[in-house]
Amino acid sequence: MVLDANVVLGAATSNDGFKPFGRAELVAPPLLWPEARSALHVAVYRRLISEETGGRALDILESGPVRERKHRHLGRESWRIADELGWAKTYDAEYLALAKLLDAKLVTFDRRLARAAERLEIATF
Repeated sequence: MVLDANVVLGAATSNDGFKPFGRAELVAPPLLWPEARSALHVAVYRRLISEETGGRALDILESGPVRERKHRHLGRESWRIADELGWAKTYDAEYLALAKLLDAKLVTFDRRLARAAERLEIATF
């Protein structure tokens, strides 16, 4: 399963953590970690979550079950997908590209990303 940053942040800050995923192999493109760290920092900075919660979530993010997964065609595929979808930026397209290249399910809370996955015939969870 390819997890996006919102899903990983949700799991890292919840009591259940990654338990709902069972023994599934959880992967993400390299982009996930800086994106998730930044979102956590913003949440602490804006006092949406406590420093303690942010620190705990950061520890889970850095040492949790999600593994970085690279693919030699990730950059080109995300570029192609962004073009196909009419997106200026390729960030979100990296999650779609990795799922497509690995023939994996994409796990997201983002409706825009889920609609794009459906359009590209990428399975979602």
